[in-house]
Amino acid sequence: MRILGLDPGSRYTGYGLIDRRGSQLKKVAQGRIVLSPASPLPARLARLCAELGGLLRRFEPEAAVLESLFRGVNVRSLIVLAQARGALLATLAAGGVDIHEYSPAEIKTAVVGHGRADKAQVSRMVTLILGLGEERLTPDASDALAVAICFAQRLRLDRLGAPSAAHGQSLSSCK
Repeated sequence: MRILGLDPGSRYTGYGLIDRRGSQLKKVAQGRIVLSPASPLPARLARLCAELGGLLRRFEPEAAVLESLFRGVNVRSLIVLAQARGALLATLAAGGVDIHEYSPAEIKTAVVGHGRADKAQVSRMVTLILGLGEERLTPDASDALAVAICFAQRLRLDRLGAPSAAHGQSLSSCK
């Protein structure tokens, strides 16, 4: 199964694609979509949709996973982030991709083992889980790969019938 993890942002959106075969996870691609802060927000959102559409056509993921919104200190930043997430969600739904979300704590727990891990710990575990050696990842790409890993691990547990109190929310009904 090919899984696309996304770390949304209004300036940088990280993406990470992994293939899951049995219990094996393999990185397919990772990177970031860079949006110019000088461009008006509608132009940035349009470019974000176009770039994501290109990724969907190129890699054909079966599922896409995003971090759920969390409370931010700056309300304006949170609103812009929500708009970027909305653009991503609409593009994914239009592309017929199965969409899921997990909280930051769920992602950190799945990847590191505890929900209060810092970015360096998450990045290190992503590198270890995917066997990337010394490959350097941008923080956005590392977070996106972590989201994809979380889904892959939850999917395996769900298929084994393990009860999960905190289960990712499927948004596939948006299609």
